[in-house]
Parts: sequence; structure tokens; C-alpha cells
Amino acid sequence: MAFDFIKPALAQRQAEHLYRQLTPVAGAQGRYLEVGGQRYLNFSSNDYLSLAAEPTLINAWQSGLAQYGCGSGASALVTGYSQAHADLEAKLKSWLGVEAVALFNSGYSANQAILKLLLSKDDLLLQDKLNHASLMEAGSFLPCPMMRFRHNDMAHLTSLLTKSGQNKLIVSEGVFSMDGDSAPITELLQLRNQSQAWLMLDDAHGIGVCGPDGTGSAAAAGLKNSELDIYMATFGKALGVGGAMIAGSQSLIDYIVNFSKAYIYTTAMPPAQAVAISKAVDLVQTQSWRQQQLQDNIQYFKQLAGQYQLPLMASNSAIQPVVIGDSQRALEVANALRQQGFYCSAMRPPTVAKGTARLRITLTTGHQQQDIADLLASLNSILVVQYG
Repeated sequence: MAFDFIKPALAQRQAEHLYRQLTPVAGAQGRYLEVGGQRYLNFSSNDYLSLAAEPTLINAWQSGLAQYGCGSGASALVTGYSQAHADLEAKLKSWLGVEAVALFNSGYSANQAILKLLLSKDDLLLQDKLNHASLMEAGSFLPCPMMRFRHNDMAHLTSLLTKSGQNKLIVSEGVFSMDGDSAPITELLQLRNQSQAWLMLDDAHGIGVCGPDGTGSAAAAGLKNSELDIYMATFGKALGVGGAMIAGSQSLIDYIVNFSKAYIYTTAMPPAQAVAISKAVDLVQTQSWRQQQLQDNIQYFKQLAGQYQLPLMASNSAIQPVVIGDSQRALEVANALRQQGFYCSAMRPPTVAKGTARLRITLTTGHQQQDIADLLASLNSILVVQYG
């Protein structure tokens, strides 16, 4: 029977407590989340600066709709590239200090596009073991070897850089999406220079929240984004909108425009969306209190979690994982929290490594200290009562 692997695969996922289902959310992202008619304190959002429902952004998008309509109507090289896109690119170049920018509809698409575009069979791809699935999947489809270095292990990366390859590309995240820790970007740049490789940084979880004026993980390390060969970032997390970009030299971006099938043959981002992203950049630059409030919430969370002796990871970001280990147990803890009014998703394999299922607690500017205190008191009680 054709495709008879589907039902057994789903049944196995259910048996291993790894089955996933969609859950509709009512209303906008924010401090609270409404699911199934119930309201929860939301600790599962990447809306780090609480911009997703910001009235100023909503008004900007509406203004863009009035001026440009709903959709772009075509790919960027046909008629889909509007003045709104050009204005956004100019603003991103100025804000981030990069030479050129190409816009994409998602970070997944951008990551897949750039790896497929640049690497051929004689090259070498070197990826941090904890890089995002979009990077890992793209690497697995390439004709060149892909080698994974141990997470943030520069000695291991150094050894792999001795392998042959006409062009070598090192890829890391700026802030890692599941562990919440940061890459050693200074050391990565040093190894890039010593090996005559290129360095790509996926800063989906760093842009907007790290560095001066939210200019990202490299800036937070005292470096310039222009020192990176490839800088990828998304607009759907801290910036509260959607879409992504790749930044680099003018020749790199021209190469994308001329040779990347994922860019050439995709309908361009709606211009109204570009208008909203542009306004989000303005807010990140002018409302520094958002980053400060987020940092205050992160420090308060870590301080209070330490008093409870909760098993935190080495993260100073808005992503604060609490590793449970067993997938079924992680689901049970997440469900127990939900019964007490907290929405905090359990992350399980294959999103994280086997045996490291966790609560991925995310903090935002919108959280109040009492929200954090209530969450941690409940979590501590659940862990003590159910698991000792």
C-alpha cells in the first residue's frame, strides 16, 4: 500500500510522548494568552520586546495596507519589490551597520537559501551542533560534507577546520534557541580569519534584544555586524512582525538576487509588512526601556530561580530552559502549570536531544515581577510534590 509508513510513524510518536498537535490561540500575542476559552500568563512567546500587539505597529501596518494594498503581487524581480522594501533595506543597513540586505519571508527560507546557494561538492560546512533545524536540514541536502562541532567548542572547531575544502563556511547561532546561551563570536571570528573561512551568524534570537540599540549578538560582543561574512536575522521575534533578512557585502547580496532560486522565484514580502518592520526598527532604537525591562525581568527570574535551586542552564537571554529530561514528565509538568494558569510549552525530541526534554520558559518586556514570582513558585511546588 502506498505511503503506508505514515500511520505507524504517527503511532510511534504518540507512544513516545512526542506527538504534536496545533493549538489555536485567540487574540493577539501578549502578556496573557487565551486558549480554549481560558486565559493564561504567557511564558512561551518569542515576542521578547512585547511589540507584536503594539498599537504603533498595528497603525503602521494599516497605513502600509492603505498605500500598497495587501500583497506584493509578484516576486521581487518582477513587480513585487516596492519602495517600502527599499526603504526597509536602507533602514536596516543604517541600523545594523551592514553594506547590503536581501529580504526573505521567513528565517527558515533565508537559512536554506544561503546554504544551498553558496556551497558545492568541493566545499566544507561546519555547524555548531545546536544550530537551528533549518540550517541542519539544508546542510544535510548539500553535495558537500557537513561536520558538526561540539556546542561552542572552539578546540573541536579548530580541529575540523584542518579538513580539506575549497570554500569553508562556519555557521553558528548568536543566541541559541533552545538553550538560550550565546556563541563565542570573537573566537569564531579569530578562527575564521586563521582558516580563511567564512562565518555566518543566525541572530534570530539576538537582534533587537542584544547589543547597543538592539543591533545584535556581534555588537553585544563589541564587534561590528560588518565583520561577519553573512548575518541572518528575523523580524518575527523581538521586532514583533515577521519575515527575515540576510545581510553582507554588496556582492553577496547581488549574488543572491541573481542566483538564489529561493529569492528569485518567491512572491515578495507584502509591502505593508515591510512598513511595519521599519516602524519596529524605529521603536527598538527609540524605546530602550523595552530592552532594559527585559533585562530586569531576566535577572529577577534567575535570582529567584536560584533561591528555589531550580536547574537552570547557562543562559543570560530571554530564553530560560528548565531541563526535565523525560518527555512524558516534561509534558506532565507543562500541563500542571497550565492548570495553575501558566502557558509554558514542553520542548521534546527531535527539537532537543533525547533525554533533555524541557520547559522552554521565555521572558518578555510585558511580564511583571509578580508574574515571574508566581510562575516559579508554582513550578517549584510541582517539581517538589510530583518528583521530589
